[in-house]
Amino acid sequence: MENKVVKFYSRAGSNIILRVIPGHFATSHSHINYYADMTGLKTRRSEAAAVGKAFVQRLPGDTVVDTICCLDGCEVIGAYVAEELEKGNFPCMNMHQTVYVVTPEFNINNQMIFRDNMITAIQNKNIILLLSTTTTGKTLRRALNMLEYYGGHVQAIFSAFSAVSSINGLKVESMFDTSDLPGYQAYEVHNCPLCRQKQKLDAMVNGYGYSKL
Repeated sequence: MENKVVKFYSRAGSNIILRVIPGHFATSHSHINYYADMTGLKTRRSEAAAVGKAFVQRLPGDTVVDTICCLDGCEVIGAYVAEELEKGNFPCMNMHQTVYVVTPEFNINNQMIFRDNMITAIQNKNIILLLSTTTTGKTLRRALNMLEYYGGHVQAIFSAFSAVSSINGLKVESMFDTSDLPGYQAYEVHNCPLCRQKQKLDAMVNGYGYSKL
């Protein structure tokens, strides 16, 4: 698969690079014909810093942010988002005037949860939800419901790649979207033309990466 990688460069900066692999992939909710590999954006310091800075530049200067809630292993990007917010003097209601960066865990029922010691970083806090990829929006909705349950107030949604432009009245800010990937498609599992054509799956994928089949 690795030899099929195609690179796309974001309009927000030449060091923000989307690495894409064409093929037939299964997510937890759909089948897709492109896999967006976010490994570089999430793990390379310079790329993660560039993404964090570009996201914060899109926020109105009066946006109150107390917490960054990270999914898909986006904590490095989240830390740079927090740093840019503090450098830009964005309002923050936390006692120490510094932004929390947190990640939910998944329980045995695959529900997103926060332990009791982490709830203070969510309850009554103004939150940015940060993801690496958004395909159908189902995981995003789960995260929004979880944050609402714990009493958080989502002010913005950042997703490095998103096939969804908005959800629950909130715009999804992304570095890349489907207009950057000509022919990108996401299919319902039971209505996938690639399956009907007997094209084998290349890998199982999620926001963390891929597992070849």
